[in-house]
Amino acid sequence: MASGQFHQNFRLGRTNSSLLSTSESASFCSHGGAPRLRRTQGSAGARGAHPARTPMTDHTTTSCSSATTTFGASVIVAVVEGRGLARGEIGMASLNLKCPELVLSQFADTGTYAKVITKIHILVPLEILMPDTASEKGKGTKLFRLLTENFPGVTFTAVQRKYFNERRGLEYIQQLCAPEFGTVLMEVQAKYYCLATAAALLKYLEYIQNSIYAAKSLKVSFKGSEQTAMIDSASASNLELVINNRDHRSEHTLLGVLNHTKTPGGARRLRSNILEPLVDVDTINIRLDTIQEMLHDEELFFGLQNAIGHFLDIDQLLSVLVQIPKQETVQVAEAKIMHIIQLKHTLDLVPRLRMVLKNCSTALLKAYNTSLEDNRFDMILEQIKTVINDDTTYVKGSLNMRTQKCYAVRPNINEFLDIARRAYTEIVDDIAGLVNQMGEKYGLPMRTSFSTARGFFIQMRLDGVILPEGKLPSEFIKVTKNKNNYGFTTADLMKMNDRCNEALREIFHMSYVVICQLLRTIHEHIHCLYKLSDAVSMLDMLLSLANACTISDYVRPEFTDTLAIKQGRHPILERIAGQQPVPNNSYISEGSNFVIITGPNMSGKSTYLKQVALCQIMAQIGSFVPAEYASFRVADQIFTRIGVDDDFETNSSTFMLEMKEISYIIHNVSDRSLIIIDELGRGTSAEEGVGICHSVCEFLLSLQVFTLFATHFLELCQLESLYPNVENQHMEVQHTRSGDTGAKGVVYTYVLNRGCAEEGHYGLRAAEMTALPSTIIQEAKAISSKVSQQLLAKHYSDPETRRQRAVYHLATRLIQTARNSRLDPDSLRMYLKGLRKQYEAELRTIGQPGSMDTEQD
Repeated sequence: MASGQFHQNFRLGRTNSSLLSTSESASFCSHGGAPRLRRTQGSAGARGAHPARTPMTDHTTTSCSSATTTFGASVIVAVVEGRGLARGEIGMASLNLKCPELVLSQFADTGTYAKVITKIHILVPLEILMPDTASEKGKGTKLFRLLTENFPGVTFTAVQRKYFNERRGLEYIQQLCAPEFGTVLMEVQAKYYCLATAAALLKYLEYIQNSIYAAKSLKVSFKGSEQTAMIDSASASNLELVINNRDHRSEHTLLGVLNHTKTPGGARRLRSNILEPLVDVDTINIRLDTIQEMLHDEELFFGLQNAIGHFLDIDQLLSVLVQIPKQETVQVAEAKIMHIIQLKHTLDLVPRLRMVLKNCSTALLKAYNTSLEDNRFDMILEQIKTVINDDTTYVKGSLNMRTQKCYAVRPNINEFLDIARRAYTEIVDDIAGLVNQMGEKYGLPMRTSFSTARGFFIQMRLDGVILPEGKLPSEFIKVTKNKNNYGFTTADLMKMNDRCNEALREIFHMSYVVICQLLRTIHEHIHCLYKLSDAVSMLDMLLSLANACTISDYVRPEFTDTLAIKQGRHPILERIAGQQPVPNNSYISEGSNFVIITGPNMSGKSTYLKQVALCQIMAQIGSFVPAEYASFRVADQIFTRIGVDDDFETNSSTFMLEMKEISYIIHNVSDRSLIIIDELGRGTSAEEGVGICHSVCEFLLSLQVFTLFATHFLELCQLESLYPNVENQHMEVQHTRSGDTGAKGVVYTYVLNRGCAEEGHYGLRAAEMTALPSTIIQEAKAISSKVSQQLLAKHYSDPETRRQRAVYHLATRLIQTARNSRLDPDSLRMYLKGLRKQYEAELRTIGQPGSMDTEQD
C-alpha cells in the first residue's frame, strides 16, 4: 500500500503525540483524510509535551514492575479480545524494535485477565495497540481499563478495528516469515485473534518506522501459556527477581546475582527466563547437563567466555539488515555501511566459536555446534569479502570507525568511489599539514584531533609554555579550555572540514550503492543469523549461570514430586552479606504439603519464604542452587502474598490489598502451584484475621498445592491436629538473662525447627524497651498469660486423630519411595525398617501398641 493511501485509510486514536514531531504532525494534517491521532498515556490520560522519538532509540520511561534500566523499553504490543461468546479469548502480538522476532500468542484468560497482564509486564512495552472499539472514551472494555490501570507509564494507541484482520495477518506472516520458521503457519492458521493483532502491529510498524521488512526475513514464533511457569508481576516484585524494591539501580536481585553475561542477547534471555521459568523437566536437565560440562571442563568454560565476549548485539544487527528503508539519505547510507562491517565482524567470530564447541559431549552443545556448521555462514562471509576489505573490522572510536567505513569497500570496484577516496585522503593530509604549519608559525605544541560533533579541530596542551601576550592568536576561533588543554579551530580548517564532509557524503553514497547490491546477493542466506543469535544468547546465559556456581557453592537440583532442600541459603542475601547466611532445611511433599511457620518478628520468616521461592525459580531456569542437596517439584505457577505492614496508608487499604491478592491466588491456583503467604489478615481485628486465615488455609488444604504460610496467629497451629498434611514449624529463638541486671533478652538463631513457636510475648518485650509505664506492661503480661493458657488447652488432639495422622504419614512416605527411590535392594530394606520403627514409635507416644504384623522383614 502506498504511503499516501495509508495516510488516508489508517486512522489512529490518541490524545497526545509521543511518536511524531510537530513538523511531522503538520505534514500529516495536509492530507485530506489524514489519520486522526488519539493516544492515551496510561490511565491518567496525561496530556502535554512528549518528546518525538525514533523507533531505534532506547526508551526507559515505564512503570512496569519488571522493568529495569538495563533493558530500555523497545517492544510494541498489540492486544485484542474476542467479543460475545469468545470474550476472554485473548490474541497478542509483540515485536521488539531491536530484534526482528514477531511473537504471537493466543489463550483463554479469566475475568481478572491475570495472564495477559503478566505477559505484558514481562515484555516491558513501549506502546500498546488496541482496537478503537475497546478504548472509546467512557466505553472502554474491562480489559482496556485493567491494562491502563496496571501500566500507567505506557502509551496506549487506538487503531481502527478493521486493521485487526486475521486474513491480512496470515498473508503478512506468509509473506514475511523466514523459511526456517515456516512451521509456525501450521500453529497459527486457526488462531484468528493472534493473526488479527499481527496484522495491526505490522501495519503500524510500517507506518512509524518509515520502512518495511524484507520478504521472508522475520522470525515468527507462537508461544502459548503452557510452556512456562507463570509468576505474576506482584510476585516478581515481592521476590525482587529483576528490580530491587529499595533501590532500582541496585544489583541485589536474582537477576543481579546470576547475570554475568557478556552480550545484550544473553542478558535479555536470562531476564526473560527468570520471569518465565521452564516447566519441561527434560529441557531443564539438558541445561543442567550443559552447565555441569562447563564447570568440569575449564578449557571449554574460558574458551566460550573469550569467544562470546566479542559478539555484538546480533538481534539488533539482524533487525536493521532485514528492513528496507523507504528513503535513501546520507544517514541511511552510513548506517548500512556500519551494519555490513558489523556483519563481517560477527561472521569472522563463528569459526572460533565452532572450534571451542568441537569436542563437547552434552546434547545441547553438540546441537549448537551442528547448527554453526551451516555453510551459509562461510558463503555470506566469502561474498562480503569480495566487496569489503579483509582488514575492515568493527573498532571503537569515532575517527577509527569513520576511517573503517570510508575504506570498507575494496578498490577498483567503483572508479568514482576511488576518486572520492583519494580526494578525501588529500583533504585529511592537507588538514594535518595546516595544523603543522600553524604549530611552526606560532611555536606552539598543536596536534590534530577529531570528534563527531566538531569534525577535525586543533588541540593543544600547555605545560610550561607561555602564550604570546598571554592569549591565543585571534585567528583561532571556537575556543574551549579545560585546565591546560585547549581546543579550537580556524576559518580555513572549517572550510576544509566542509570539503571533507562533502567528500565523505560522496564516498558513503557510492559505497551504499555497492553494499545494496551485496545485501541483495546475501539476503537469501541472512536467516542463518537467527541460528547464531539463538546459540550465542543461550551459551552466554548458561555460561553466566555456570559463573555464578564458581562464585558461590551451588549444587545441581533434582526433579521429583517433593520439595526437599538440605542447608539451603538465600541467593541474594548470600551475595549481600559479608558472611555466610544461616542455612535451613526445607521439606514439602504431597503427604505434608502445607507448612505453617511461626516465630517472632525479625526471626527470619520472610527471608526463609523468599529463599524457597528463589531456589525454585533458579532450579526451573536450569541453574544450580545454593544448598548441599536440592530436589524440586516443577511448579506451573508461583504465587506470593507478602506482608505490607511497613507500607500501609490505612488499616482498611492494607486489608483490601490483602484480600485482593489472596482472591487472585484462590482464583488462579492449581495443584502444581507453589504458594508463599507471609502474614494474612493483619489489617483487621484478630478474630476476623484468624477466621479469614483459617478459611483460606482450609481451601488450600483441599488442593495438592505446596504452601508455605507464615503467621503470628498461633491459633492456626491447631490445623496440624485436624489435617494430617499440615506441619507446624517455627523460627527458633534463644532466651538470655543478663547476669548484672537480670534483664531478659532474645537471641535470634534464624534456624527453622519442627513444632509451633512458644508464646514468648516478644511484642511485650519490645514494649518494655519503650517509655511505657511498668504497671501497663505488668497488666498486659497477666492478660496475655491467661489467653495463652486457654490457647494451649485447645491444642490437645485425641489419640485416634494422632493414630490416623501416623498412618497417613507412613502411607505417603511409602508412595514416595515407590515413585522416586533409586536405592539398591539392601539399602531399600534398611530404609523401610527405619520407616517401620518411626511409625511404631509414634504409636507408642499415643499409648497404642507399637508393633506391625509382618510376614517377613
